[in-house]
Amino acid sequence: MPKIVLENVTKLFDKFVAVENLNMVIEDREFITLLGPSGCGKTTTLRMIAGLETPTEGKITIGDEVVFDSERGINLSPAKRDIGFLFQNYALWPHMTVYQNIAFGLENLKWPKDEIRKRVTEMLQMMKIEEFEKRYPSELSGGQQQRVAIARTLAPKPKVLFMDEPLSNLDAKLRLEMRTELKRLHINTDSTFVYVTHDQLEAMTLATRVCLIKNGILQQYAPPLEVYNKPANLFVADFVGNPTMNMLKGKAVKIDDTHAEVEFLGHKVRFESEVPFASFNEKVVVGIRPEFVQVDEGPFEGEIYATLPAGMETTVKLLVNNEVVTSMKFGAVDYQYGSKVKFDITGNGVILFDADTTERFAMGKVTLIK
Repeated sequence: MPKIVLENVTKLFDKFVAVENLNMVIEDREFITLLGPSGCGKTTTLRMIAGLETPTEGKITIGDEVVFDSERGINLSPAKRDIGFLFQNYALWPHMTVYQNIAFGLENLKWPKDEIRKRVTEMLQMMKIEEFEKRYPSELSGGQQQRVAIARTLAPKPKVLFMDEPLSNLDAKLRLEMRTELKRLHINTDSTFVYVTHDQLEAMTLATRVCLIKNGILQQYAPPLEVYNKPANLFVADFVGNPTMNMLKGKAVKIDDTHAEVEFLGHKVRFESEVPFASFNEKVVVGIRPEFVQVDEGPFEGEIYATLPAGMETTVKLLVNNEVVTSMKFGAVDYQYGSKVKFDITGNGVILFDADTTERFAMGKVTLIK
């Protein structure tokens, strides 16, 4: 399986910059998700790697082969890049059976009939759709059609599998099931997967690394838990996580290389950074994930603004100094609107963002100054 390298890749549509100076490396057998809001450039990036879109500038390498180079005039067609592409709509042939749909690409590649039979049977078993072999697409559910589309794409054994929001047409339960299947497939096929989505939950649960894009510019490229726990900037912090991170305006005064006094929510706290400050700005945004706001005990006090029980967990909204703070509590609990509750800010995951640049510059724990 190949490594994919993008070097200074830019795509312009007239004067509109869809992707700007993108540099990234997709390692062999990784599962990469391109994540971001609509229009951010993630699908354009995928299509450029696949050869369906021509970059304006830059260089793309798949394995040992340069498939695009603007300076040398190289631009290999999609057929010569040995990739598989799974689209948002399944694009199954309606007049062909499941077997014929999966075999179609192999027949075009002039595979021997006995090898086609063997490979299609293998794909039917892998996708757990053996009993649908003789059915037509119109006789299948959405989830079953999706499995056929995946089987057809994987049948020719492409080096890389590209997927552009392939689960968006399915209902919530089917999406969850198919996420499980895709993760299992990635392990079983030993392939490199590149997956486009605007759903951060899909990105977090599937990927080995997440590539988060905003307005055509790469914001962060890291493993999912690193993106969640150590967002590079305010955009990443806000986009990833549900409920979203608490982002509270504050003022900071530096004490030494790892300590500061920070004022937010009407309180002063001592902030202790994990590592020395690389930079420092007195105007900060304090980022706190809801799970680090522990309700019922602690030195802080808030007023219940809303309680949203969801069975396994409950989202608690607190009003603190005219700002709403979100907390996550395990289990189904309820609080009376307007009642006073104590809370604490725990763990080492409190983040300081530069209010001017929006970049993260420190992470650590806080202690209330009495």
